[in-house]
Amino acid sequence: MKTNRAIRTPGGLSVRLDVRAFTVVLLLLAAALAASVVLIGTGDFPIPAGDVLKTLLGNGNAGQEFIVNELRLPRVLVGLLVGASLGLGGALFQAVSRNPLGSPDILGLGQGATAGALVMIVLFSGSAAEVTVGALVGGLVAGLSIYLLAWKQGVHGYRLVLVGIGVSAILTAVNGYLMTVSDIVDAARAMVWMTGSLSGRDWEQVWPLLGLCAVLVPLVLGNARGLRMMEMGDDVSNALGVRVERVRALLMIAAVLLTASATAAAGPVSFVALTAPQLARRLTRSPGPNLLPSLCMGAALLVGADWISQKVFGADQMPVGVVTGVLGGVYLLWLLVTERKAGRI
Repeated sequence: MKTNRAIRTPGGLSVRLDVRAFTVVLLLLAAALAASVVLIGTGDFPIPAGDVLKTLLGNGNAGQEFIVNELRLPRVLVGLLVGASLGLGGALFQAVSRNPLGSPDILGLGQGATAGALVMIVLFSGSAAEVTVGALVGGLVAGLSIYLLAWKQGVHGYRLVLVGIGVSAILTAVNGYLMTVSDIVDAARAMVWMTGSLSGRDWEQVWPLLGLCAVLVPLVLGNARGLRMMEMGDDVSNALGVRVERVRALLMIAAVLLTASATAAAGPVSFVALTAPQLARRLTRSPGPNLLPSLCMGAALLVGADWISQKVFGADQMPVGVVTGVLGGVYLLWLLVTERKAGRI
C-alpha cells in the first residue's frame, strides 16, 4: 500500500504527501481538541461537552461563560501551547542530536529554567511575572552553554547529549542548594513551581506563548527539508546545498526558545518533550524528524494528562507534571531497554 502521494500545484510544483503521517496529524488534532472540550467541562462545577461548545460559540449563560472563557479556557490553551512547544522542541533536539534520548529533560534545559526561576523566588522573592522571566532566561543561558561547550568544528549528536547530561547534573546541584538556603514559604512556592502545573494559568500566559509559537513554528517547519537531509550526514547535506551549521544553529535556537518558554509558562513538565516525538514516529512509521506530528502529539499528551489528573484525583489536587513524570518515566525505561537490545547504547 502506498503511503506517499505526489500532488501537483497550479504553479507546476510537485509536493509529496505522506498520507499516513497526514492522517495521524488529523487524528491527533481531533484528539487534542476533543480532550480540550472535555477538560474545560471538568472541575468542581462540571459542564457537559455540548454546553461547553455552545458557550465557546457565545450561546452559554452568564455563569457558564465566566467559568469557560475566564477560568478554564486559558488554562487549556496554555496546556495545548506548552504541549505543542515541548513536542516540537523535543523533536528538534532528537533530530539534531540523532539520538532518541536527546531531550530537553535530559540535556538540562528544564534544569536551567528551574535555576532561573529559583533565583527569582529564593533570592529576590520575585512576582509571578519575574519568575517567568527568570525561567526563560535560565533556559536560554543553559541552552547556549550546552551548545557552546559541545561545539568542536560543529556539534556532534552524542557530544551534545553528554555535555547536556553534565550541565544538567551541575544545575541540579545548584537547584538543590538554592532550595536548602530558602525559607519555608519560598521553598513551598518553589516546590509547587518545580512540579509543573497548569493550575491558575490565565490569559497573561496565553498571549506570549501564542505569539512565540506563531513565529517559531512556521520558521521550524520551513527548515524541515534541510533538517531531514542532515540526517544523512553533514557531508551529504553540504553536497546537496544545505548550510548545515546555519540550519543546525537556527533550529537549536528555536528549540531552546520553545522549551524555555513552555517551562516558564507551566514549570518543568517532565518527559513530554522526550515521549511525544517517539510516539509520533511510531504512529506515522515515517523516517525523518516528524515535526508536525510531534507538535500535535505533545499537545494531545499534555491536555490528556491534565484531564487524567483532574478526573482521578480531583481539580488541582495532582499537578500535571506528576502524571507526565510517571508516564514518561515508564516510557524512558522501556526506551532504554529497547535501545540496549538494539545495541545502540
